[in-house]
Formats: sequence, structure tokens, C-alpha cells
Amino acid sequence: MRALTKQIEEKLYYSISEVSQMTGIEAYVLRFWEKEFPMLKPKKNRGGNRVYQRRDIEMVNRIRKLLYEENYTIEGARNRLRSIKPTPERQDLIQTGRMRTTIGEIRKEIEDLLSWLDSDDLSQRV
Repeated sequence: MRALTKQIEEKLYYSISEVSQMTGIEAYVLRFWEKEFPMLKPKKNRGGNRVYQRRDIEMVNRIRKLLYEENYTIEGARNRLRSIKPTPERQDLIQTGRMRTTIGEIRKEIEDLLSWLDSDDLSQRV
């Protein structure tokens, strides 16, 4: 398991075949799991190929453990994963993402106001 963690940290993105080799799960099973587990959503690159990140690989390992080691059904594993609360670190990332979205929205509104003010001649309104 330690070697797997080292492999995961070496790259930002992994192909489905690399994830298959690392986890011991066939590529067709990984594609099937994407349909069955909404929390497993690897991004796709411009060519339409799946690119897995570390969190996706961790999710694959959680699913594998639930199905193969703890003998959950697919539905049971899905429900179990839904009931797991995010770690404090993950919760911080979620909150940071929300803050970035809010800040981005405020920035856009300010830019729109500035461009509106620049486009109108203030002397005509006064």
C-alpha cells in the first residue's frame, strides 16, 4: 500500500490503464463503477480520455475495499460512501472552493460596474 501511495503522488493525472494497473481493477470495471458510483467522476481531457487524479484513485480503492473485502453489494457500497462525512481537510477544500466562487462573482460584478462607469460620461449625468 505504501508503494501505491508513492505512485499516486508522483503525477497529477493518470490514465485509466495506469489506474487499472495500480489498483488491480480492470478498465471496464472502472468504467462501470463510474456509472454506479456518482462520487467517482474522473475528468476527461480534450481527447475524451479519462484522467484520474489522486482523489479518484483513493475513491477507487475505497470502492474496491467495500465490494471485495467487506462484501458490500454495489447499492450498499454506494450508500456507505454517501454516509461518510468529509474529513476536516476535505471540508476546508470545499469551503475554500465556495469562497473562491463568491469572490469571483463579486469581482465580476465590480468589473461590470467599472466598465459601465467608464462607458458613460459622468459629466452628463451630474
